[in-house]
Order: sequence, then structure tokens, then C-alpha cells
Amino acid sequence: MPPSTTGPVEDLSLVEGRPIRKRPHVLADGRELIYYDDADTTLAPERLPDERDLDPRPPVATMRQDVLTGEWISIAAARNNRVFLPPANLDPLAPQAPDNPSEVPSLYDVAVFENRSPSFGPSLLEAGETPVPEDSGIGLGRSRASIGRCEVVCFSPEREGSFGSLSTSRARTVIEAWADRTAVLSALPGIEQVFPFENRGEQVGVTLHHPHGQIYSYPFVSPRTQRLVASIESYGPTLFADILASEQSGERMIVQGEHWSAFVPFAARWPVEVHILPHRQLPDLAATTSAERDELAVLYPRVLRAIDGLYPTPTPYIAGWHQAPVNSHRDDIRLMMQITSPRRAVDRLKFLAGSESAMGAFIGDVPPETTARNLRESFETHD
Repeated sequence: MPPSTTGPVEDLSLVEGRPIRKRPHVLADGRELIYYDDADTTLAPERLPDERDLDPRPPVATMRQDVLTGEWISIAAARNNRVFLPPANLDPLAPQAPDNPSEVPSLYDVAVFENRSPSFGPSLLEAGETPVPEDSGIGLGRSRASIGRCEVVCFSPEREGSFGSLSTSRARTVIEAWADRTAVLSALPGIEQVFPFENRGEQVGVTLHHPHGQIYSYPFVSPRTQRLVASIESYGPTLFADILASEQSGERMIVQGEHWSAFVPFAARWPVEVHILPHRQLPDLAATTSAERDELAVLYPRVLRAIDGLYPTPTPYIAGWHQAPVNSHRDDIRLMMQITSPRRAVDRLKFLAGSESAMGAFIGDVPPETTARNLRESFETHD
């Protein structure tokens, strides 16, 4: 069994004079586990070793190129056997207990670990290999190893909740973990883009109720970002600055802080859709300052609580940090959080029907201005 600790303890950002602390460890099968302690943590520094007897990790998945679009599809068959809505006493993200051999050995504030059955990785680019180029062309039967890294981010040891239910201190720790992992993962061989995200609600495919998110580190620039690059090349490098200025003076704004603004986009695809933009050019979370992270730890949960406040029950959503590629467009693609929900009424969801699923042509059910007005009212009520 590998040792419990794999690296030195590191002090990250200071919050009110106290550091968020990073504690690297390793799981029984060699996967990385990192504890991030709140600045105001009450936990002791010691962490228990992982004493489980685990099977070897599955082989690296294979990517296949879709010859009709040029996109790379990861065929990760091992994920088909992942845990699906387990009972509370077998929560794999809760701290280990005598009757629960979970993924995290000790009580924690925030914990990040490598996914046991990842969509990408754990192998990385070998010496002499080349990454997938953006202009790699099209060919029948093309395949590559799905190199990369997939990580799970546990927001809390509690078994229920979401990012919006976290304390400001805990939200700040998660943001620090996102920024730290973005920097670390971006430096890995062959990684082209890093994507932290959270899914909340069974309606969007969540298989674990425990408050958590994930980080995907892709060996290519994602299709969505490639389309964004094309838009910037057509419009010009001021695209994000102009979007922000337009929304700040319009009727779709929800809240504007010193460093961040949240708004419903002009051409929202989903019944509930909110974008959060920083007020200056930032390629990714690793480039944010402590002051920007401090404000985000307050503003972002407030936006999520406003979304939940639209209806009597929690709203399912997907929240993703769209970051610039690791090796290109760092000066014109701006960090952006996009929150989307299919909920269009108390008891109705928007399903991707023929036009959306088959052709990628979205039809909006709710005018964005109506969504923005409802969210502003909810924001004030639940502030």
C-alpha cells in the first residue's frame, strides 16, 4: 500500500490573515487525493491512510473521431459500471466509516481526487507523442488514446446540498481548489483545456447526491470552444469586453459586483441560463486574484440561491467554468461561468427534442428578459 502523504503541505491564499491549506495524499491504488482545509478550519492536520484493497484501475479509454463533424468521442466503457444513486450509508464521497469504504479516508473540508473510472486518463502524453491538433483533419477509422485527467471535487463532507448551500468560507476554499487544480492540470503533458463543473439534480443525470463537482482535463480544445474561437475571429478580440458592457447597461443584468457581473445572455438556449463574467480579461481561474476569489465566494452562491428561489423545490442545473485553452487564445477568450437549467415551470422540464438533439438548433421556451426579471426578484427575496 502506498504511503498516505505524497507531498509537502502548502499554504495557498490568505483569507482574513489565515491560509487555505493544501495537503497532498494518495489513495490505495495510487490515485492522487488532495485535501484543501478552510482558512477557518477546525480539523486536525493529521489524515488517515487509505487501507482498502482496491482492484487495478481500468485501462485508458479510446477516442474515436466522428468523421461527420471532426469531433473526438471518448469511448469509456468502464464508466458504465460506476456507482448509481447509492443509499446514504454507502456514499462514496463521504468520509470513510466502518460500514462505508468510501473514496475519502478522513473527515475533510474540501477534497479532490482522481476519478477511479475516468473519461480521460490517467495516462498522459508520452515523450515524443504529439497532442491532437485543432486542424488535425478528417479520416475514417481514426482513434487515439483518451489521455488526460478527470478529478472529483467534494464540496463538503455532508451528504446533501450543493455549491449554493455552502458557507462563504467553504465556497472560498472550493474556488481556491478550482484555481489550484487549473494551474496544476494545465501543466500536465498533453492537456489542452481544463473544465471544472458541477451537475446538480437527477434531471440532469446526477448519480450521486453528495455535493460535489468534477474537473475534466481534455487532450483537445473542446468543440464549444472551437466555435467560440471562430466567433472571435469573425467579430474581433473585444468580443467579451463588448458583451459585458452591453449586458451591464441592459435589462438582463442580475447583479453587478466590483469584480464580477451575472446576467442572462441575449440568446439564452435554456429556460434558466446565467453567465458570470469577470470585469477584466482573465483566461482561467488560476489567473484570478485573492480579491476576485473573495467576491466570487459571495456572489456565485447568491446567484445559485436565486435560481433555487424561482420554485418551491431545488432546481436542477449544470454549472461550468469555460476557460481559455492552455496553449492558445489566452488574451481574447475570457473566463466565464455558464449555469443552465432545463426547468421551465414548477413541474416541467425542457427536453432536447428533434431540432436541438438532431440538428443543434435550439428553440427557447422563455424570453431571456423574463428569466432575468424573475431572477432579480428571487435574488432580492433570498439575498
